[in-house]
Amino acid sequence: MTPCYSGVTSLPGRPSFNCGTAQKLLAKVNYPQSFGIGPFKLASGANHYRLIGLEITRSSGTGFIGSLIAAFGPVNHIIVDRVWLHGSRQDDTATGMNFNGMTYGAIIDSYLSDFHCVAVTGSCSEAHAIAAGVGSITTGPLRIAGNFIEASSENILFGGGSATVRPTDIEIRHNHFFKPMIWKKGQTGFVGGANVNPFVVKNHLELKNAVRVLVEGNIFENNWGGFSQSGYSILLTPKSQSGPNGTNLCPSCAVTDITIRYNKISHTGAGISMANVRSDNGGIASAGQRYSIHDTTIDDIRTAFFVGSGTLFQVLNDFPNPLNSITINHVTGFPDPGSRIISLGNRVTNPRMFGFTFTNNVVGKSPYPIWSVGGLKDCAIYNVPLLSLNSCFSSWKFTDNAVIATSAINYPPSRWPVGNYFPTTTSMVQFISLTNYQLLSSSPYENMGSDGKDLGADMNAIAAATANVY
Repeated sequence: MTPCYSGVTSLPGRPSFNCGTAQKLLAKVNYPQSFGIGPFKLASGANHYRLIGLEITRSSGTGFIGSLIAAFGPVNHIIVDRVWLHGSRQDDTATGMNFNGMTYGAIIDSYLSDFHCVAVTGSCSEAHAIAAGVGSITTGPLRIAGNFIEASSENILFGGGSATVRPTDIEIRHNHFFKPMIWKKGQTGFVGGANVNPFVVKNHLELKNAVRVLVEGNIFENNWGGFSQSGYSILLTPKSQSGPNGTNLCPSCAVTDITIRYNKISHTGAGISMANVRSDNGGIASAGQRYSIHDTTIDDIRTAFFVGSGTLFQVLNDFPNPLNSITINHVTGFPDPGSRIISLGNRVTNPRMFGFTFTNNVVGKSPYPIWSVGGLKDCAIYNVPLLSLNSCFSSWKFTDNAVIATSAINYPPSRWPVGNYFPTTTSMVQFISLTNYQLLSSSPYENMGSDGKDLGADMNAIAAATANVY
């Protein structure tokens, strides 16, 4: 579903709809109020509803609206199918689809746009097209598939508040995560709030409380920092938010058993962050562990333009129950040329992380390849790959990677784990092109993976998984 079916031939700054002829074919459901949640409020016990072929929105200029679709108690078998779900051009609309309290919920083949909060003067601080992961009602399984998903703060957010349960069994597949560049102040055609303040932009996908999540065959485009964030496209960060009087709102929050595969991430301030970090008042969540990231490309990371750290991967722990069991395999990724491949850290007073695997990747170039997150009591203070890996992890594997253009003076092979490759230029890897990272048959890294496959991401598998993603 695209806005074509509501008679809209294009939206500024968004990909073309490729309309034949735009016609007003969708029934329109509009929320006219100047506050609250609506137009769809699902009462406790609501079940087996399918909203199909609708334009669902709110009136322009009527103030802050919370969620356009939300449940008020446990509901089940709720499907939003081929819908244009959207806020208004400059108003604060916090959420499109709120899955809290839904079991067997889905949003499929839909177009979600214009969810944003205005910086400084807005009535909200974070906006999301899709959200869940707070409260005390069971949530999941959930299916989020085949959508165009646009929002300023996080296109999708799980967690971020008080919770006693964890949403589980979540499928996020074949979606296009997008932020229009016209939301970035200084760009031609800039659009912000009515007072010209920009919208608050943070991440594409953030998991603070979610278990068993598949992120497959998605395209992630356009993300920048500057609003308390470092521009990471994806964050896996279990978080117990801080509450009043020193309370912690979600000590049971966890992010575990996450698979990220066959995706394309481009045009962002940083890549993927995996961080077990405390809440503002020192609260600790339950767990962050068992992450598999494979066959994914990450490119066009730019520190200055996208206001980010420029880091490809962040691996950070500040829990006594440490981050563990991370596998990064067959990724092709490029940090900002002045930044880091891995930003690594853990207090030396914490237990060491364990089960870190980094294999069969093509990454670079970076003057600071594996670098400390900072602090004199950090495990990666050595800023030398081999020493930092030994110091930060009790068990790890780092082999069969092609690390492009590291300094032969500062980081010769002797400062790295054995079994890796160090091409001095990108051209030595022999990609088909700088936009297609398939290896040429003449590449020295063809079939050189520990599994007999080419180093780097499987571009054919990514192309198949992202085919027809709008």
